[in-house]
Amino acid sequence: MPRSVNAVASRRRRKKILKLAKGYWGSRSKVYTIAKNTVEKGLQYAYRDRKTKKREFRALWIQRINAAARHNGLSYSQLIGKLSAKGITLNRKVLADLALNEPDAFKAIVDSVK
Repeated sequence: MPRSVNAVASRRRRKKILKLAKGYWGSRSKVYTIAKNTVEKGLQYAYRDRKTKKREFRALWIQRINAAARHNGLSYSQLIGKLSAKGITLNRKVLADLALNEPDAFKAIVDSVK
């Protein structure tokens, strides 16, 4: 009986990896074994950085809120403390957007908690 190599499935598997490796430099996009390693590492980075992105954006929002709050005479921690004491539930993303794009509205919020 002849040896069964399942060529259809193995070729499909290799094509899938090489398609994901498209755009990589040199043998990283041409040679299957090297492309497979590169694609796996890239997927690891993608998984890790989906988590990191959330941390980095929160840190950015806090920096923007702090800069705008200090411009209006409060520190970041004082502003957040007074907002929670007053029961104003605006998240940091919204506050940072207001601080950047609508400084008058942000100033009104700061004045309401002073």
